Amino acid sequence: MKYFLNIICFISFLQISVGQTSEKNLKADIADWDVKRIESLKGANGWVNLAGLFWLAPGENKFGAAADNEIVFNDSRFPAHLGSFVLTDKEVIWKTAAGNEVYNKQQKVDQVSIFDISKQESVQLSYATFRWIIIKREDKIGVRFRDLDHPNLKTFQHIERYKPSTKWKFDATLEPSLYASVSITNVLGQTYQMPSPGKIVFELDGKKYKLDAVDEGGDELFILFGDETNAAHTYESGRFMYIPKPDINGRTVLDFNKAFNPPCAFSTFATCPLPPKQNVLPFAVTAGEKRVHLK
Repeated sequence: MKYFLNIICFISFLQISVGQTSEKNLKADIADWDVKRIESLKGANGWVNLAGLFWLAPGENKFGAAADNEIVFNDSRFPAHLGSFVLTDKEVIWKTAAGNEVYNKQQKVDQVSIFDISKQESVQLSYATFRWIIIKREDKIGVRFRDLDHPNLKTFQHIERYKPSTKWKFDATLEPSLYASVSITNVLGQTYQMPSPGKIVFELDGKKYKLDAVDEGGDELFILFGDETNAAHTYESGRFMYIPKPDINGRTVLDFNKAFNPPCAFSTFATCPLPPKQNVLPFAVTAGEKRVHLK
């Protein structure tokens, strides 16, 4: 009897030790993930430095700090008239106003085609600490404008998050869909179809839940989801998550500890997709990033 009691105690000890190690490893993994996340957000192509989003009208759109421009960026560091964007049915052309120096990498430009509408390929231009590219959102074409010396870069240091827990890390499976896409609506009210392999199925407290996944290419699937923490504790419209693409048996891992805020949580100059109705979970996901507080 004593032998079996010792075996049972030893097994219990192993289970506790494995559990503690698992939680410890998860905490370290999330800490490393957070560091990379902050670096990315504050990087040149991150979301913290966004300083403007300007939609172009057909024809010439003059750009500068003066009020007589079609596009006004009111900043003491910016010239009254920097130049203009010319939108045609095929492209966007940039023209630099006299007396200014605008660059494409190290090359000064006076006039250049910076966006091919059919290919949706943009050239990045710069003036002082400012950078901009052209983006297309369905029928709208605009200027994504950044300031690499944005004040938020100095004050933004971290994102509050829930304590990492293995409770919110699930073995999941892919349920293939008969359809090859899922309907997504963005903050502009535009609705479009995104490639989808199907639904990711996971189980919590004995009940199964499903989330439509988006395939953006690469080794991961993209998931937009909402839950009962939204608005009060997390971003109001929901959060995002990437998961490994399922293996040949359809298995993957769903880790809500890596749920993160959409770009719109950091700036009003982003154009975020919203979680589809079927991806709004009927419970509170107390894992991942909480609301962002930028000064």
